[in-house]
Amino acid sequence: MYTKNAPVLARDELTAEIEKRRRSGESIVLANGCFDLLHVGHIRYLAAAKALGDCLVVGVNSDEQARKLKGEGRPAVNERERAEVIAALRCVDLVTIFPEPTVTELIRAIKPDVHAKGTDYTEDNVPEREIVREVGGRVAIVGDPKDHSSTELFSRTRD
Repeated sequence: MYTKNAPVLARDELTAEIEKRRRSGESIVLANGCFDLLHVGHIRYLAAAKALGDCLVVGVNSDEQARKLKGEGRPAVNERERAEVIAALRCVDLVTIFPEPTVTELIRAIKPDVHAKGTDYTEDNVPEREIVREVGGRVAIVGDPKDHSSTELFSRTRD
């Protein structure tokens, strides 16, 4: 059965939607990443993040920031298409593209109840942990072991 994709929203639209959902009693979970080549690790991470609350917001790194993080030639898929793919996932409620080098400003804007990070982090080394606490949220580590990687998949296809 076909269901409508989650909307990909600009920051101001996202904050308005979050406020509306919060007023209706929903808890907000934020997950983020480049999601250049979607793989099972991404799916497991996002499904586990969704299990932590009512509304899963996914922040997708802009093309410029993905390039800085992943290197020249990346991302392979542009930001709008990466966001659209993430928005098509059943567990995702809202999507936004963030242009900043870190997710800090997005955290400040939406004040998530939970900021979900993958298992390549610990609660102690999540760079945004203090900001999350400042806005009243908590950090959660979710997903399966970090043995899936878009970078690794790309390197295998180049060999």
